[in-house]
Amino acid sequence: MTQDPLILALDQGTTSSRAILFSKDGRLLHSSQKELTQYYPKAGWVEQNANDIWEDTLQVARDVIRQAGGVSRIAGIGITNQRETVVLWDRATGEPVHRAIVWQDRRTADFCQGLKEKNLEDIISAKTGLLIDPYFSCSKIRWLLQNNDRAATLADQGRLAFGTIDSFLLWKLTGGKEHATDVTNASRTGLFNIIEQDWDDELLEIYDIPRSILPDIKDNAADFGTTIPDLFGRELSIGGMAGDQHAALFGQCCFETGMIKSTYGTGCFALMNIGPAFKPSRNRLLTTPAYRLNGAMTYAIEGSIFMAGAVVQWLRDELQIIQDAAESEALALSVEDNHGVYLIPAFTGLGAPHWKPEARAAIVGLTRGAGKAHIARAALEAQAYQTMDLLGAMEDDSGIHAERLRVDGGLVSNGFVCQFLADILQIPLDVPKVTETTALGAAYLAGLQTGVYNDLEELSAQWQEDKTFEAAMSPEQSEAYYREWQKYLSLFLS
Repeated sequence: MTQDPLILALDQGTTSSRAILFSKDGRLLHSSQKELTQYYPKAGWVEQNANDIWEDTLQVARDVIRQAGGVSRIAGIGITNQRETVVLWDRATGEPVHRAIVWQDRRTADFCQGLKEKNLEDIISAKTGLLIDPYFSCSKIRWLLQNNDRAATLADQGRLAFGTIDSFLLWKLTGGKEHATDVTNASRTGLFNIIEQDWDDELLEIYDIPRSILPDIKDNAADFGTTIPDLFGRELSIGGMAGDQHAALFGQCCFETGMIKSTYGTGCFALMNIGPAFKPSRNRLLTTPAYRLNGAMTYAIEGSIFMAGAVVQWLRDELQIIQDAAESEALALSVEDNHGVYLIPAFTGLGAPHWKPEARAAIVGLTRGAGKAHIARAALEAQAYQTMDLLGAMEDDSGIHAERLRVDGGLVSNGFVCQFLADILQIPLDVPKVTETTALGAAYLAGLQTGVYNDLEELSAQWQEDKTFEAAMSPEQSEAYYREWQKYLSLFLS
């Protein structure tokens, strides 16, 4: 009897590189993960070693293939990645010219402020759906071209290549044969016109970036080439690619207009499917491609929060009030309430819908009776308040009232976080059986391209709920909590 095909997902995230092997019915069969070192050369700067990213990705991919007993049943590879992170490399050697500049990096804040003062934000937003912020790739690329002599020289020689992490991995996997990206990753550079669906010459001129360094742009399910045979024992087709949050939307099967997923990983990212028509945000959210299949674009509204699970890491590594992330739940539940303590997690600025890159984190409402449990609780509660900020803006932009929220990411294993989210949002939270939805989305895209799946309806039928959290708090109590959050947050926004 013929066995069903398997799909390999490469999930290169901000803090780790992972490979996951999925069955056709979406079950996680094998996985391997390796943590990634972050570098902080100056305050507000965040970098990674791109060669380490490649070598770690190759290692974990080989590990899951070994666990599976070889590549014979693998139909294809899907790639998903941390977005906006910038790599520049030499086309002749494949060697990066500088460490990767990570999406969290704020070194270009002054330059971005200068663009705002030139009244360029409306022009940029109308083309890209984005705002001017150091978050996006464009100002990072410009910084490297301005500050790295090797990059400037190679650009003049036509030997420089730019890519977000997906493009760099694709280049390495195919031995330099493919320099490509997909519409979702392209849309996060700040150089891609999401209405015309191509690199935009006016934007390239604003940032002084040569078109010659940019990758080709493809659908999310497309022929991205094949791997070098000696990497895995034979050639493997690369059939899917999407930025991590778009892949999670796809893995959560949010294919109908109005469906929302929210991922709680290093940051928190909520996306609402708004259908085939581009719609600009009135509330400083982002309009972005959700996915493009067979040339047909589906758009989403996105809210990006920079610090979610990373705040729990801060509790562990810097404050040292917990020894591992799982302890945060028990510590938060050890007290009856937050004792009036609120944590504004602006460690790398405030994201949507506020966009204050200069903001910094604060713990407010402290009294003599407040202790480490209240601080831990405030750190977890902040995820619900930030999500409420996003949801209100999304509903206003779209005219669609959110009826439920599909959630995923490492932080949803924390029952306190999920329950408090349901309480503050006052809507049910659905946790899927497969919570690795980012990797699953990449696998689904590769499966569509390689013929493992026929259509979106087949994928939707596979989505299964593991548990649902219903609001247990009264609307009045929820509103009181959120009102206090807004009071303290206003101090940062004035």
